[in-house]
Amino acid sequence: MRIIAGSHKGARIFAPKGRETRPTGDRVREAAFNLLGPGAAEEATVLDLFAGSGAMGLEALSRGASHATFVENDREACRTINRNLDKLGLDNATVLCQDALTALRNDARTGTSYDLVLVDPPYRRFSSLQNALIEHLPEVVAPGGTLLVETAAAEEPDLPLPKRTSRRYGAARLTLFGHE
Repeated sequence: MRIIAGSHKGARIFAPKGRETRPTGDRVREAAFNLLGPGAAEEATVLDLFAGSGAMGLEALSRGASHATFVENDREACRTINRNLDKLGLDNATVLCQDALTALRNDARTGTSYDLVLVDPPYRRFSSLQNALIEHLPEVVAPGGTLLVETAAAEEPDLPLPKRTSRRYGAARLTLFGHE
């Protein structure tokens, strides 16, 4: 895996060992940031939920995000995210090794919002998580902000935010929501 664009373009990043984490591949990540549009990450505050290797948030940081918060409950994946941040020399990030829904509830309770929210849960768990995500995701997407959800290609996320587009890329579906 590598960073696609920005200040760290071409840098290789680590992925957690094992089969529990499915990092977003280079081609899907590139498609995601193409959907977001040029400059979408510049100066943005980013929340990377179900971060895995951190590839999506790292890509946002490379493209000029001001800060990224990575949320992942797998300890090995958290170590990998920290390892990637160290390797790239990035210190404008926070890694929370906890359940994504807990972090989401905490952010909603404290009024914390983000310009760009990236959600990439394990494909097999999205339908069981969708109702819990619906409850708090709209609260953490800043006005004018964007939410990008990655699911299995057959799933179409239904969230209470205006849907901008939904596109299939191989086994993945990328759905973009906006917040007025």
